[in-house]
Amino acid sequence: MQPRQVLLLRVRIAFLGLLLAGCAVLGKLVYIQWWEGARWVEAAQADNLAYRPIPATRGNLYADDGSLLATSLPFYKLALDPTVIPEEVIEQHLEALCENLSEFFQEKPAQNYKELILQARTCQRRYVPLSKRRLNYAEKQTISQWPVFCMGRLRGGILFEKSEERFKPFGSLASRTIGFVNAERQGVGLEYSFDKYLQGKVGRALHQKTVGGHWKPLYNGSMLRPVHGHDVETTLDVNLQDVAHQSLLQLLHKTRAAYGCVALMEVHTGQIKAMANLSRTPAGCYEERYNYLVGNQGTTEPGSSFKLVSMLALLEETDLQLTNLVDTYQGTYRFHDRIMRDVKRGGFGTITLKEVFTKSSNIGLSRLVEETFRKNPERFLEYVDKLGMSRPVGFQLAGEGIPSIPRPGTPAWSGVALPWMSIGYGLKVNPLHTLTLYNAVANGGKMVKPFLVKRIKKAHVVTHEFPVTVLREKICSSRTLLKLKELLEGTVTEGTAKKSGSKFYKLAGKSGTAHKVCQGQYTHDTYASFAGYFPAEAPRYSFIVVVDSPEDAAWRFGGNIAAIIGDIANKLAAQDLRSRKWSEEVAPPQKNGSYIKAGPFTELRLLCRELKIPHQFEQVSEGDWVDIQQGQEGSVVFKTRSMPAGVVPCVLGMSFRDALFVLEQRGFSVKYKGHKGGRVVDQWARPGSKINFPKRISLVLS
Repeated sequence: MQPRQVLLLRVRIAFLGLLLAGCAVLGKLVYIQWWEGARWVEAAQADNLAYRPIPATRGNLYADDGSLLATSLPFYKLALDPTVIPEEVIEQHLEALCENLSEFFQEKPAQNYKELILQARTCQRRYVPLSKRRLNYAEKQTISQWPVFCMGRLRGGILFEKSEERFKPFGSLASRTIGFVNAERQGVGLEYSFDKYLQGKVGRALHQKTVGGHWKPLYNGSMLRPVHGHDVETTLDVNLQDVAHQSLLQLLHKTRAAYGCVALMEVHTGQIKAMANLSRTPAGCYEERYNYLVGNQGTTEPGSSFKLVSMLALLEETDLQLTNLVDTYQGTYRFHDRIMRDVKRGGFGTITLKEVFTKSSNIGLSRLVEETFRKNPERFLEYVDKLGMSRPVGFQLAGEGIPSIPRPGTPAWSGVALPWMSIGYGLKVNPLHTLTLYNAVANGGKMVKPFLVKRIKKAHVVTHEFPVTVLREKICSSRTLLKLKELLEGTVTEGTAKKSGSKFYKLAGKSGTAHKVCQGQYTHDTYASFAGYFPAEAPRYSFIVVVDSPEDAAWRFGGNIAAIIGDIANKLAAQDLRSRKWSEEVAPPQKNGSYIKAGPFTELRLLCRELKIPHQFEQVSEGDWVDIQQGQEGSVVFKTRSMPAGVVPCVLGMSFRDALFVLEQRGFSVKYKGHKGGRVVDQWARPGSKINFPKRISLVLS
């Protein structure tokens, strides 16, 4: 064949090959389009559709008076579906909407918003984010009233993506006790310990993936709505918590300690009314970061506060009297191969058993315990077990420290274990154990379990109740109990805790000091504590305060830090006195049960005129609120009641209707007990006190 013919043949073969390849590709396209099209459409839709979770609203945490300790605040991101908006609405109101968007967000000019919306509408984009800024609920309500948006989701295209953020109205107050839960469901405090109640049940809804990777919810019948979490009501008293927190903070700044904690417990019930835990930061400030009252770090050698256990065991096991004399030698005493020392150089000499306790003689108490229980140390440990010191209290917060008590036959036991244990060394308990024990003495020998949460509620329905739990009806005989109370009162009046005295209340308690161990050796760093109760004659609160590793040497002993409890007791007493004074001022002597005490001047003057009651007033204006006091010969006197801004108004003596008007006008949420037709005989928050947010107040009606 000629070269030219060969070339033409090759060209024809190549062309035929290309033609066949093109037919194959075309055939494949036709096959995919007609025979496999439905399957690929389904796959594409599956990639763009997914069921995504809808978070449940977390339940609230409340103080004992209904004040919010933690709540979830809603926030929203604004988006738009421009395809659902009618054409006539676009023509008439789009410009006004864009002006509002530009003025409110100040992120771009109104014209840019208009172009964005119109372009998305042309391209049939059903999800257009309008701003990255998060909106609060009030802003959401405002935006919902704008042109176009006021027509709602189906005709106005407005879309709000909701998210929530945990908010603590009282800031750092009790923040470690309240705690947190992170995205991995790890956390601390009440938020973590009661997470199964607070978290609720997550819902789900079908979402469609839009341009830009955003997920738009599809509101169809497959949506599973979330179930909101339960509310948790705690025993914490916000006012007591504030007093405890501020007093501890002042003490720590004085001592420059590494950390400290303080707790107040209601004697008869075991309700924790205040719990503050503060740690020093590298910058020298103090924050709530760890719960030393409960956790492992606070589970340590308690020192002399443990002597109450030893004294109880001695008094129960022997016939010792508080007047018996005890030789404490010259301040040193050898137990086997170790020397024990008293804090007083040269020793206390020969003193009474009562003074052994009130002066906190290590030698005096250890000698008595050693002589009584040397042959049978298990008997002493039976008292330790009976008082609950060898096992966790079973507190409602997760992370409770495990006590450590040495026992015969274990490596931790030695010939000096018993005498050193008797004064609070060689064992580990946490402050909650000590508080529970001292509370039992205050409670007539009945040991109750401390608790922090009293009930779980769903709306107004109680789903779980946590009642008072009695751990032991009687920790000792009545004879021993009377002696223990005498010892605790004597420690405050004449012993190591003299500095804890209060102007208003008689206190009872015991200080404790334990030197800390570093690399197997005791150091000058101390763990100082003071535990007890007040008022001593009719106990209302038990307490414990701990200061760990104070830098100032003057504060390394429990007797010195005891002053904080006197400070707390004085502040509580002052609150009680102020409340009583207000009640007396607005409740003048009555001639009959229907005497009117307070109200709006205009209405009360009209009432007096109608009933022909003589009345007097000076410098009272028409809009004033007045108190009514008894005048001479059956007359009444109107006196203006001051209602300054920025403080809680006094509504004592007012009718419920008038009190409600005054309080709601100032933004308060009102709870009440009693008959609506009665008058206010008590109120909480206190009149004249600083307003706390949220504004809540409780009234008692006669």
